[in-house]
Amino acid sequence: MSASRIAEVHQAPSFAMSSEASATNVDAPTRYLTVGEHTYAFRRFGGGTGLPLLFLQHFTGTLDNWDPAVTDPLASGREVILFDNSGVGRSSGDTPRTIGEMAKHALAFLDGLGLSSCDVLGYSLGGMVAQQMAQDRPSVFRRIILVGTAPRGGEDIMRIERPNLSKYFSDPTLKGYAILQKIFFTPSPASQAAGGAFIGRLAQRTLDREPPSGPQIALAQIADFREWERYSGERFADLKNIRQPTLVINGVHDEMIPVRNSYWLSENLPNAVLLTYPDAGHGSLFQYHESFTRQATAFLASDARFAPY
Repeated sequence: MSASRIAEVHQAPSFAMSSEASATNVDAPTRYLTVGEHTYAFRRFGGGTGLPLLFLQHFTGTLDNWDPAVTDPLASGREVILFDNSGVGRSSGDTPRTIGEMAKHALAFLDGLGLSSCDVLGYSLGGMVAQQMAQDRPSVFRRIILVGTAPRGGEDIMRIERPNLSKYFSDPTLKGYAILQKIFFTPSPASQAAGGAFIGRLAQRTLDREPPSGPQIALAQIADFREWERYSGERFADLKNIRQPTLVINGVHDEMIPVRNSYWLSENLPNAVLLTYPDAGHGSLFQYHESFTRQATAFLASDARFAPY
């Protein structure tokens, strides 16, 4: 801990008046933790008897991309910790080009906070980082939630050059969060309505916001995905080393990380269950946020394992 220090950023008055316990994702102040040469931006709020829950974010996402309808219900029984990896948002440094390097930064961040164990919710890219962290330090997580993600050696991971995705990424009329309604949700009226509500919730935070990720971050994280698709030896064998109870979740129509990757996770993790949502894409946890938070809360509260080792 001697190499670490926590520093609060100056906040507008409405943020300075909020305590961590009473704050929400809409008004929790951004804090900074310096570990060695790196400074990490994070938000920490909520409270209760549960272990802290670390949130690891999706492709190009920052602290501001977490839906309050997901984070805040989970914060009612525990602290939640939102974290920007190296080079993302207001965290210093370069964006790593491998999942392994991202995992090292996340572990250094937890060490700097003095957390030896926590639970984790890894979404998309964050789910890959969570898997690598569990491989590198098995004691770090008690329970794992993997949403819209893939195992090492998975397929079609964030192939944004495909026509069904590239048409949105190249559309100049889709500004800011608007693209998320197209790529995270299915074309059905119900899913698109849920996407519009999701974007509205993201816009509730108006102060102390993170800078959006630019092209250099996107390119670096695409390199992370391409590296993650490669494997050596027996495919998916490394998953046998992740023995924590794991909840795997995806939308059945995920165009960004197809649902077959979630099936591979549930088939090869020793202690996992799989939940899929109908008429849902990459943002299934946001579309079905009430169901998702109920399932996640019950999973985190249970001491039982799904199956014997």
